[in-house]
Amino acid sequence: MFSWIKAARKAFTRFPEGAQSICLAALTIAAEGGKADNAKPLKEISSGVLEIALSYKGNAYRVVYALHVGVDLWVIHAFQKKSTHGIRTPRHEIRLIRSRLKYLEEWLK
Repeated sequence: MFSWIKAARKAFTRFPEGAQSICLAALTIAAEGGKADNAKPLKEISSGVLEIALSYKGNAYRVVYALHVGVDLWVIHAFQKKSTHGIRTPRHEIRLIRSRLKYLEEWLK
């Protein structure tokens, strides 16, 4: 199935229940080898890192996961996007994702 970085799981539990259900369905599709319609490559990071982008009841939620890290799909980060301009993932979120991905890769060696 898929594994979670603890901080990502904690942040995800603060999403509304409906948003959680939609994201979990997309993660399940990814874990089974597919790609949900609301998932897209996160080009700022590296190949194999995808972002689930969800608009839910007027708010924007994001779940970032990595393929090909160990044998599992790993959920690296989950957050509510607060940016008022553009659709780009904020720079501070990109830095956090890079840091967690590096930590995960080292931990799984």
